[in-house]
Amino acid sequence: MAPQDRLTAPFTRTETTAIPRRPAPLLRVSDLSVSYGPNQVVTDVGFELSRGKSLALIGESGSGKSTIARTVLRLLPSGARATGRVEFDGQEVLGLSERSFRPLRGRAIGFVPQDPGNSLNPVRAIGAQAMEAAALLDEPNKAIRKALILETFAQVGLDNPQRVYDSYPHQLSGGMLQRVLIGLAVLPRPLLLVADEPTSALDVTIQKRILDLLSKLQHELDISLLLITHDLAIAAERADSLVVLKDGGIQETGRTAAVFSSPASAYAKKLHADVPALNPDRYARLRDSGFRFLRTEASKVPKIEVSGVTKTFAVDDKVLTAVNDVSFSVPAGTTHALVGESGSGKTTTIRLLLGLDEPDTGTISVAGEELTGRSRQSLRSVWRHLQLVYQNPFTSLDPSWTVEQLVREPLDRFKIGTPKERTEGVREALANVGLGEHLLSRKPTALSGGQRQRVAIARSLVLKPDVIVLDEPTSALDVTVQADIIDVLLSLQANLGLTYVFVSHDLALVRQLAHTVSVMQRGRIVEHGTVSDIFHNPQHPYTASLLGSIPSGIAAPSRVPQTDPERALRKEKIA
Repeated sequence: MAPQDRLTAPFTRTETTAIPRRPAPLLRVSDLSVSYGPNQVVTDVGFELSRGKSLALIGESGSGKSTIARTVLRLLPSGARATGRVEFDGQEVLGLSERSFRPLRGRAIGFVPQDPGNSLNPVRAIGAQAMEAAALLDEPNKAIRKALILETFAQVGLDNPQRVYDSYPHQLSGGMLQRVLIGLAVLPRPLLLVADEPTSALDVTIQKRILDLLSKLQHELDISLLLITHDLAIAAERADSLVVLKDGGIQETGRTAAVFSSPASAYAKKLHADVPALNPDRYARLRDSGFRFLRTEASKVPKIEVSGVTKTFAVDDKVLTAVNDVSFSVPAGTTHALVGESGSGKTTTIRLLLGLDEPDTGTISVAGEELTGRSRQSLRSVWRHLQLVYQNPFTSLDPSWTVEQLVREPLDRFKIGTPKERTEGVREALANVGLGEHLLSRKPTALSGGQRQRVAIARSLVLKPDVIVLDEPTSALDVTVQADIIDVLLSLQANLGLTYVFVSHDLALVRQLAHTVSVMQRGRIVEHGTVSDIFHNPQHPYTASLLGSIPSGIAAPSRVPQTDPERALRKEKIA
C-alpha cells in the first residue's frame, strides 16, 4: 500500500504493536501514595483498568487526579516521591529507571494534556512538532512519516490536514489544537491514552466533538482510556467505571451506572448535586424573585436596552463584523444570558455595553441613560452603577494587594464616604459574599479559586451597583466551587434586586441561573426568549446543537422539567 493510500484507511493497529489479549488488566494501581516534599497529596489509591475500557478519575482541584495521571506517565516533578505499585501490561513500572520506562511513554502510553495553548511550541509549525511524535513509529522514511501524520490528522476530524501541518499554533482554533494533540497522542497507536481534562477550556459543542472523537478512537483502536475530569456528567457519559477522589484519597469507586445513579459517599453525592446538567432546578427558589420582576417590569423601561448595535474591526485589510444588528433588553432584577461559542460576539457585546468600545451603529442605554457617543469621563457616573466580574480572578486581581485594598479601591477612586465609611463598606461587601474579616490582610495567592472569585464579586458590589456583567465568572472553577458562587450571586440578586448580564457557553449553567437568553452565532442573535422557551422549544438549528451538546444526565430539551414560575410565564404568554 502506498503511503497516500493510507490516508482514508480506518483506524487499525499495526501488526508490530498488536499485543495478544490477556485476562489481566492493562493498568493496575495498588496502594499508591505520592508526596511533594513533606506534603502527602495522594494516599493509598488503587484501581484497575481493563483493555479497551475507560475509567474516569473525578474530583475537584487538589484531589490528586492529575498527580495520579502523572505518576502513571512517570512525569512527576523532581522532589516528588511515589510509593506503591503501578503495573502496565503486567510489568511493574514505578520502579523502572527513566531509561527503561522511556520506550513506553508515547508508544504504549499516550497523553492528551489539558491546555493545547501551552502544550505546543508557538514558534514552530505543527508539522515540525508532529514529526517529533512520528519518530516514535520507527519509520525511517520521512515521506511515509508525513503521510501517516496527515492520515491521522484526517482521522481525528481535521478537514485540511496539509493546511494544519503547515500552520503555526496561533493560526488554529482551540478545538483544532486539541484535535492535533489527540492525533499526535494516537499516532503510535498506544494501548493506553491518558486524557487530563481534555475539554475544560473548550466550548460545549467542541467539547462534545472532542469527547466523541476520544470514544471513537477508544473503540476503533481498542485503546484503554484514563480520563481525568471534575465533571461528573462527562464522566457518567464517557467512562465505564469511576474513581471519586477527595484530598488525595478514594471516596468511592465502581461501575459508572452504580456510582452515578446512587452515590454512596457524602462527597460523591455533593458532586452529583453540584453538576448543573444534572440539577437544572437547584436554584428555583432563589430565581423566583427574578421571574416576578420579569412579569411586573415587562411594561416598564428596561434596566438595559441594546438596540440595533453593530461593531466592525479592520483585520489584515479586511472588515470583520464582530457584532451585527444585535438587540435585547433586560428588565430590572433579572438575569439575561448571552450564550454562544467562541467568536460568536459575546465579549464584543459586553465591551460595548460597558462603554469600553463604541458601536458603529445602534444605541445602548442603562437605566434610561444612553451610553453611546459619550466621553470616558462622562461615563464614570454610569460605571459606578455598572460593574464587571471577570472570567479569571487570578489575573484580574493585583497579586501585590491585600483583599482590603482590592475591595476598597473603587470607593477610593470614586471618593465615596469617609475613610471609616469606606472601611465599613469593605466589610459589608465581603460579608455579602460570605467572606470573613480574617481575610482582609491576605493577598490573592493565599486564597483559593473560589475565595478569589468572591473577592472579585465583593469588589464589584462595594459601589452598590444596579447592574453587574458576569463574564464567564465560574469557567475557571471546579463544579463544587462554581455551585457556591452561583448560590452567592442568586442570593444577592434576591436580596438586593441586582440585574445581571451573564456571559457563558455553558447552557446547563445558564439553565440554572438565567431568566432570559440570547443565543449568538457569528455576531448575530439567532434566538431570544425566556430560558423555558429556549430550552423546551428551540427554534434555530444552532440553538438545538448547543442544547444537544450538554453532557448526558440532563433530559432532552423537550423534557426538561419546568419550575412553577416558568409555567406561570408560559401561561401568561399563551394568554
